[in-house]
Amino acid sequence: MKSVYISLNSIEKVKQFVNLINAYDSDFDLSSGRYIIDAKSIMGIFSLDLSKALRLDIYNDSCADDLITALKPFITEPN
Repeated sequence: MKSVYISLNSIEKVKQFVNLINAYDSDFDLSSGRYIIDAKSIMGIFSLDLSKALRLDIYNDSCADDLITALKPFITEPN
């Protein structure tokens, strides 16, 4: 498992992120504080505090490096 922190501070970024991550056949979780949701769920993402960095957990190591490269515009430092 690999983890990165991402920023989804606009509706457009959330849409782009969900479209990108749904192209991968794997499981991903987003967490903010004690809340953990399925990263492929746009409704779940909007239930999180998007003003803070979110931790993305990637459970498939075979696609992790490719996905992290594709997510460069979203990657940020933890708050």
